[in-house]
Amino acid sequence: MISSKSKQFFLYKKSKCPSLFFFGALLMLTACGKSSPTASPIPSPNSVDFSSPIPALADVKPSVSPIAADSLIISDKAIGVAQLGMTFGDLKKSLGTGVEFAVKSPFIVDFDAIAVQRSGEVQYYILYLAKQPLIDADTIQGLLTKNPKFLTAAGIGAGSTLAKAQQAYGKATLSYNTQNESREYARFERQPANNISFATGNGSSNAAGIYPSPTGEYNETQKFKEDAKIESVLVVCLSEACAPPSPSAGASSPTTALTVSPSAFLAAPIPLRTP
Repeated sequence: MISSKSKQFFLYKKSKCPSLFFFGALLMLTACGKSSPTASPIPSPNSVDFSSPIPALADVKPSVSPIAADSLIISDKAIGVAQLGMTFGDLKKSLGTGVEFAVKSPFIVDFDAIAVQRSGEVQYYILYLAKQPLIDADTIQGLLTKNPKFLTAAGIGAGSTLAKAQQAYGKATLSYNTQNESREYARFERQPANNISFATGNGSSNAAGIYPSPTGEYNETQKFKEDAKIESVLVVCLSEACAPPSPSAGASSPTTALTVSPSAFLAAPIPLRTP
């Protein structure tokens, strides 16, 4: 469940760019509290000027470049051939035949997903707001993979140990918030991108981190179990460049498309500051 503090972002659901703020709020929920001195600087939602108008998306051109059909790279723009900013219909065309799309509802609180499968194996999931089915004209704004075949440029992905990830990105800080289903995430000293999140488990039942007692609503540590691994990687849209065009430009209505901004999400590298 999204906390009341983050519901301010939902006010944009009827705006021209609602999805951005929803995903952004989601990412922020993953780490609510003081960030580690070694963590990369991340903007706080308290610094957002909600009185300022959101730029018209009709004037913003999504940046989507061709990616090789056999790509297994995770970047700040894509997981494999699936790119933030492209439509679901365009992804289908890029993938060609032999691919299955299975709806997963519910997937996590507030989000449903479409599992992209090949030969029965899930490649990744396309996230969208719960109860708002994704159609071909809708823009992809959230991607998550648990498939170890997909890796970042540094060779990190689901199944990678935290020890190996630290070698690539520097000191890890793990955290979870009980208001975000206790989903646990790791952020690194040299986080590859603010919109990429590394999920490591559940803080309440299967935590990778070793937390001091007693625990509270928000918990953070730089200690973790020797066998701790990354369970999934999330990439979400955080800018107008990958947001859907306005309805006047021929896209589906914001009420039927994914309307929200990261992690704000699983990818929980962006902490939500609390008073």
